[in-house]
Amino acid sequence: MAADELSKGEQMPSLRRAVGIWGSFSWGYACVGADIYMALGLILAYAMGAAPLALLITGILYVLIGLIYTELAASYPVAGGGQYYSLRGLGDFWGFVAGWAFLLDFTIDVSLFAYASAGYLNFFFPAFQKSKWIPIIEALFLVLSMMIINLRGIRESSRVNEIFSAIDMFNESLIIIIGFIFAFKPELFIQQITTEVPGLKQFFYSMTLAVVAFVGLETISQAAEETIRPASIIPRTSISLTFVVLIYALAFSTLGVGSLGWKPLAEHMSDPIAYLAKFLPLIGFVAGPFTAILGFTLLYASANTGVMGYSRVTYSMSKLHLLPGWFSGTHPRYRTPYRTILLFSAIVIIQLVLAGLSKSAMETLADMYAFGALTAYTLVCISHLRLRIKDPYTPRPYKIPGNLKIKINGSDIDFPVLGVIAVLGAFFYFVLVLWTHHLARLYGSLWLLLGLIIYFLYRKKNNLPLLKSIERDWINEQIRVLKEAGEVENLEEYIKALEGRNASEGRNEGK
Repeated sequence: MAADELSKGEQMPSLRRAVGIWGSFSWGYACVGADIYMALGLILAYAMGAAPLALLITGILYVLIGLIYTELAASYPVAGGGQYYSLRGLGDFWGFVAGWAFLLDFTIDVSLFAYASAGYLNFFFPAFQKSKWIPIIEALFLVLSMMIINLRGIRESSRVNEIFSAIDMFNESLIIIIGFIFAFKPELFIQQITTEVPGLKQFFYSMTLAVVAFVGLETISQAAEETIRPASIIPRTSISLTFVVLIYALAFSTLGVGSLGWKPLAEHMSDPIAYLAKFLPLIGFVAGPFTAILGFTLLYASANTGVMGYSRVTYSMSKLHLLPGWFSGTHPRYRTPYRTILLFSAIVIIQLVLAGLSKSAMETLADMYAFGALTAYTLVCISHLRLRIKDPYTPRPYKIPGNLKIKINGSDIDFPVLGVIAVLGAFFYFVLVLWTHHLARLYGSLWLLLGLIIYFLYRKKNNLPLLKSIERDWINEQIRVLKEAGEVENLEEYIKALEGRNASEGRNEGK
């Protein structure tokens, strides 16, 4: 049984590489660039005048994790992202935990962004904003439309992503420039950040909510197996995306606090950027409605990337024997992963209905998102350290800066000091989530328990090791990936490094 199951995984085809440099950037931007549209009002509601500080502190961790993802995605350009890196670094069990945590995040990502998208639609119907259930019902219809689109295989056009990303960057830049020149009041900003501040526990809570301002950090790595020449393209697009998103997040929070104050924007939690744009001098009457339309479309596209994320993570997990092959089954007519789409879309619908029963649907969904994200990010950061030691031979087209040359087991290692800081930072945030997010503790734990039951039953049924890892030939796997990606120079460097290792081991045995 085990041999049959392993054989099925080996026969699964690779994804086609068709994503270029702007496609890679816009793929990530369509997901991460929309975050501030959704997150600004929520963060202001709890961080108050200190929102720029909460975003700055969280943004530093986000940059470190973003650089780690850049290094890993350029070095291991395959589908799966953080789940794959955790498996390579820490083994099958932790690879499953990371992948299952990402699946939780993808479902909440769809719920959260569909709900936020409905909020910007209601910019034109102010009466709907006062209703508790109308935005939920609108979000349910949006989720159903995404499910149907993805079931039929009408893939989100890369060209549409590219156009929307370019328009949005222009619009956001225009709002920021006009806002800082004509609407920003330095005295108001200073008054807000010095007197309108929360208590320590509430500020910590706002820092964990600020994580949702950087939702989708792993998007570019998820598409690494579909990226052309990933060793050169991924570092450029991933680093650019990381800093562009951070700059916009800090700029909007600073502009909001310094032009309107935190309260009006917190009261418009469903459409904060459109509300901010509406009050800009000169262009407000046009910028408000235009930003609302753009926010609606971007958040819808971002939610749709979450639906597509189901199939990529489950594809990778099935291929690596962390989930049954049933999860990667395709529709006989449309050739789409319909089982995964139907199953996880049903979970999204349940999440939305349950969130509607809570006091604040957006806060409830953001609450649950933080648990899965920080579980997975902590494992990815630890895996990064582990892979630096365990696999020093794989070429790294990009390395996170701040490395110390050390020797471990006879091998020269570039030990990443900033990688250690990222591990400590991610773990600190994880502890904050457990401390301040009561719902996330319960829901996240139940989600992990359900996943572990599925994992152990599947592995036991197929006579696969429960806690240990399946033996894999990672060297030949890496050679295959580099060949398939057309990374000839990296392939030659890899083979040369392996020959050097073999020669060194031979000399040691001869002594």
